[in-house]
Amino acid sequence: MVRKLSKSEIEAALASLPGWDRDGEKLYREFRFADFPRAFGFMAAMAIRAEAMNHHPEWLNVHANVKVWLTTHDVGGVSARDLALAQAMNDLHYEV
Repeated sequence: MVRKLSKSEIEAALASLPGWDRDGEKLYREFRFADFPRAFGFMAAMAIRAEAMNHHPEWLNVHANVKVWLTTHDVGGVSARDLALAQAMNDLHYEV
């Protein structure tokens, strides 16, 4: 069962998730790329991973930037699913 993490659990997890921060009840990060094709490629590759995880981001793409907010709507805040998706995004970002 997925549960909402406490603020202290989130803060502890953020220490090992470079670039991520809290934005209210969500995790937030902005990814920057060299150009639009790389940003879009990141989103396309991440969409496949997110679908496999059955957990989908809220995101916005403007040219070479991708802004991401993660939350688990079923629990009304951040869960372990968001942390796993944030880590997957960080891992993919360094691959691109």
